[in-house]
Amino acid sequence: MTVYHFVGIKGTGMSSLAQVLHDMNYEVQGSDYEKRFFTQKPLEERGISLLPFSKENIREGLTVIAGNAYPDTHEEIAEAARLGLPVIRYHRFLGDFMEKYTSVAITGSHGKTSTTGLLAHVMQGAEPTSYLIGDGSGKGSENNKYFVFEACEYRRHFLSYHPDYAIMTNIDFDHPDYFANVDDVFNAFQEMALQVKKGIIACGDDEHLQSIQAKVPVLYYGFAEENDFQARNIKKSTTGTEFDVFVRNTFFASFSIHGYGDHNILNALAVIALCHYENIDVSIIQERLETFQGVKRRFSEKKIANQILIDDYAHHPTEINATIEAAHQKYPDREIIAVFQPHTFTRTQTFLDEFASSLGKADHVYLCDIFGSARENKGELSIHDLKSRIENAELINEENTSVLKKHDNGVLIFMGAGDIQKFQEAYEKCL
Repeated sequence: MTVYHFVGIKGTGMSSLAQVLHDMNYEVQGSDYEKRFFTQKPLEERGISLLPFSKENIREGLTVIAGNAYPDTHEEIAEAARLGLPVIRYHRFLGDFMEKYTSVAITGSHGKTSTTGLLAHVMQGAEPTSYLIGDGSGKGSENNKYFVFEACEYRRHFLSYHPDYAIMTNIDFDHPDYFANVDDVFNAFQEMALQVKKGIIACGDDEHLQSIQAKVPVLYYGFAEENDFQARNIKKSTTGTEFDVFVRNTFFASFSIHGYGDHNILNALAVIALCHYENIDVSIIQERLETFQGVKRRFSEKKIANQILIDDYAHHPTEINATIEAAHQKYPDREIIAVFQPHTFTRTQTFLDEFASSLGKADHVYLCDIFGSARENKGELSIHDLKSRIENAELINEENTSVLKKHDNGVLIFMGAGDIQKFQEAYEKCL
């Protein structure tokens, strides 16, 4: 019996993959930093062994799956190599794994996790579906028809995949520590498009995706009339969003979602288009769209006294715009407060003015120190460089979160891809 050992098991993709393999009755264990991450709860619920990093964890008989954040010199990876054990990088393992299913890769600069979660939820209503979502959620079975998974473009890792279908949500410049510019990002997506086997569902409102070339049919979705799947007659309210879908200018059906903002309409359109292509009954699509509860760390809300606290992964100016827009739709009469932790120095430096502009759409802004990440823990600039560009911005740390109490009826959005949750937890404690 193969025993899989995950190096960096608390990573969002790694945690999900460990759950998938565990569900398929493989023996799974893993190691990581001892610090608590939100991704470890489903691992603990499954009884998966979590160990602190140590080369002593590596023994004969293991197959090692290595997280992409850790170099070959990491003590466990180096020990596995010394013992001659198989060491497989996460993206390469996933590339081989999906071949036994009808696979759907969800990729794009933004919206991957939400769209993957939504598609997995909808497709499960029609057919047995395994899935791997970038919020640390995973479910697996040998006998399922579909495998829905998030495919990350960072370091071109998604080029390890040859999926049956790909949903492409958008192309934007991000990961400036790796990509040179938006053309470099586009070239990666173009290369990915040529590896898709059956069809591509792409956002036609995205100017870059309009230029994608493929060997398979490309179906476009969006708000513009020239799209194959178009949303019309949109009604936004404080309880959600309703819209009609037209397929090549012919009315298809009406849909209702509990999501807010244009980005959630686009995510739903992508899912509707893929399901239509796979002949999934429209009544199933409608019902499952209405019952979707969202994914972790994407507009995750809780109410404490008069305040609404929202945990969100937004860490790029485009994502911050979308999150603040959604908050204004749901809470039009409340003050919107952004508590933001920038993620990586290169991203903060590259998009300094764009961050200032997007955060400026909130009524008040609090800034946490820049989160360095495992791949980059220092840089030339500081949080003061961003603060100086935003009117009325204040700095905040774990010790002074009580300042947020003054926004008595406010909506507080804690945003970032680092450990922004610790600021929300500190604030909840002081309440």
